[in-house]
Amino acid sequence: MEDHPGGGEILLQYGGKDITEVMQDPMEHLHSDSAYDMLDAYCIGRLTDAKMQEPETKKVKFIDPSKPMLMQILKGNFTKAFYMHHVHIPTHVPYSAPLFGPFYLEMFSLTPWYVIPMFWTPIISYCIGQALKTLSWSELAPWFVLGVFNWTFIEYAIHRFLFHVDDLLPEHPVALMIHFLLHGVHHYLPMDKMRLVMPPALGFTLAYPIWMLYCFLAPNGHGQAAIAGSMLGFVLYDLTHYYTHHGKPSITYFKEVKSYHLDHHYKEPNLGFGITSRLWDRVFNTLLY
Repeated sequence: MEDHPGGGEILLQYGGKDITEVMQDPMEHLHSDSAYDMLDAYCIGRLTDAKMQEPETKKVKFIDPSKPMLMQILKGNFTKAFYMHHVHIPTHVPYSAPLFGPFYLEMFSLTPWYVIPMFWTPIISYCIGQALKTLSWSELAPWFVLGVFNWTFIEYAIHRFLFHVDDLLPEHPVALMIHFLLHGVHHYLPMDKMRLVMPPALGFTLAYPIWMLYCFLAPNGHGQAAIAGSMLGFVLYDLTHYYTHHGKPSITYFKEVKSYHLDHHYKEPNLGFGITSRLWDRVFNTLLY
C-alpha cells in the first residue's frame, strides 16, 4: 500500500468496496490507463453472473524486474516503439529491481534521499568559499540567486532534452539500454525509493561541465557563486522529487506539485517536465494543464 502514489490511507478507505466510480472521479483523482494496467497484477478472478473466472493471462511480455534489467533491454530485440510504449507503463515491485546484477555495480545506482544533501552541501560550501576570496557577501548574493534561477532551466532542459529525447533516440538496443539506464527505469518503476534521487556519480558527471562553463563565462568568483546557487537548486529539486513520490503533503502548493509530477508519470510523459517550477513548461508550451 505504501507504493500507492496517493498514499495507503485512501486505499483503506475503500477496502472491500467497489472502486469503479472513484477510479473515474476527477475530484478524487482521474486514474490513467496505466493505473488500470497495474490492477491486473492484483486480479485474482472476475465475477460474471455470480461465478468466478480466472484472470486473463497477459500476452505481451516486456522485462522481468526480478532479474538484471539492462541486459534484458540489450538482448530483448525490442523495437523502439514497443520499448517506448512499455517503459512508460508504470510497474510496482516491493524491492529495488536489479539493473546490472553484481552488487558492486548495483550500489552505484541505489541512492537514499539523505545522501543528496550530505554529498552536495560540502561542495556548495567550497564554491561559496572560493567566491568569497574575490567577492563580498553583497556581491556574491545576486550571482547566487541567479544560479538558483538558472537551475530551473537546467532542470527542465535535462529532463526534456536528455532524459526524454525519445523522438531522436536511434532504433538500436544500445540506445534503448542507455535510455533505460538514464531515465527509463524511473518511469518503469516510479515508486522505487532508492532510484528517485540522482546518484552522486551521475550528478557530479553532469554538474562538472556546467561548473566549468559558469567559471569560464563569469570569472573572478562570480561563476563560483552562481554554481553554488545552481547546486542548491539541484538539491532542492532532488528532495522535492523524492517528496512528490513518497511524501504526504498537507500544504496546497506541495499537493499541486505532487499531482502535477505524478500526472507526468501516469498520464502524459511527454508533457510536464518541470518539477520545482512550471515556468519553462509555460515558455515552451509543454504544460500538462
